[in-house]
Amino acid sequence: MKIALVSPYDFAYPGGVTQHIAHLEHQFTKKGHEVKILAPASKAVSDLGDRFILIGKPRPIPISGSIARITISPWLSSRIKSVLGQEKFDIIHLHEPLVPMLCTTVLRLSKSPTMGTFHASESRDWYDYGTPIAKFFLKKWFRKLDGKIAVSDLAKDCICKHFPGYYNIIPNGVDLEHFSPTVAPIEDFCDGKLNILFVGRLEKRKGFDYLLKAYCQVKAEIPNSRLIVVGPGIRLRHKYEKRVKRGGLADIVFTGYVSYTDLPRYYKTADVFCAPATGWESFGIILLEAMAVGKPIVASNVGGYATLITPGAEGYLVPPKNEQALAESLITILKDDSLRQKMGANGQRKAQEYSWENVAQRVLDYYTSVLNESGGQEKSAQADKALA
Repeated sequence: MKIALVSPYDFAYPGGVTQHIAHLEHQFTKKGHEVKILAPASKAVSDLGDRFILIGKPRPIPISGSIARITISPWLSSRIKSVLGQEKFDIIHLHEPLVPMLCTTVLRLSKSPTMGTFHASESRDWYDYGTPIAKFFLKKWFRKLDGKIAVSDLAKDCICKHFPGYYNIIPNGVDLEHFSPTVAPIEDFCDGKLNILFVGRLEKRKGFDYLLKAYCQVKAEIPNSRLIVVGPGIRLRHKYEKRVKRGGLADIVFTGYVSYTDLPRYYKTADVFCAPATGWESFGIILLEAMAVGKPIVASNVGGYATLITPGAEGYLVPPKNEQALAESLITILKDDSLRQKMGANGQRKAQEYSWENVAQRVLDYYTSVLNESGGQEKSAQADKALA
């Protein structure tokens, strides 16, 4: 099968959607399919060779409390027509298919069967139809999708508010070979201190502000603790570093961006992983990564995280934006080695259910269903009519 995987986001910049696409490409290629990734990129994507097709230059666009690095050029049509005409894909799989401009243009011009995966757990501004004309075209392009996937029930509920229909729930996955409990930890942090790990972009919605406040309480209760902060971010990082310096807080390490190769070693170094996001999380890939390495979790009780964590089993869920609850849960886990071991083992077992090999096979099975006129497109259309 010849498959196109389309990302609206900068493929050279780390993010959940681009990682999802990269893993699907790897698994599909391993299974013998011919796969191309179509995406904008701010720098060369050399590891994919001719399996990557560059379309457009990404620009940072503020949206929904985050920054979307997308291409907004209105001059993409000729490039996309050329690629689609040359490649003649059997199926085109668009991720966040209604994000302008790349995905919507591919959807508009495609003559191949199309699939869309919806990742977001909250409405994006472009779903809210800025004008009646935008509403008309989004609905028109949406109807071109032959199959629709949501990564969680939360993501499905989000998109269904605007576009009712049938959505196949296929979750994100985790690379169990890469995120393995056998990886070596970061030696610099293996000094007997208890390590709390945060992984994510330093954006307000990721909730690091609340973790920093919680850590002040943790440090007072457990002096032999450390907070390791992994992830890109410039403006807010400088703000946090100034706050740490003014407050005289010790043992807070900002690593900046960490390569995908080294990331498992940071999870291995942690005694507990903390994900204090304030919302907008449709799933929780970082939770799966930490669980696969065998680490207990303290996470905000937001929709995407709550689908993965059973409170008291793999970790604790706390109310979002609540530094007191964060601190109490972190202290409880850090003070109890047997509890950390138990929760880590539970998480590792659960992560096995989400291997990328299993997830990719479910997506391929859905492709087959969609390409089968009676079993896929017709069934999906009937379901859409029933739910509309």
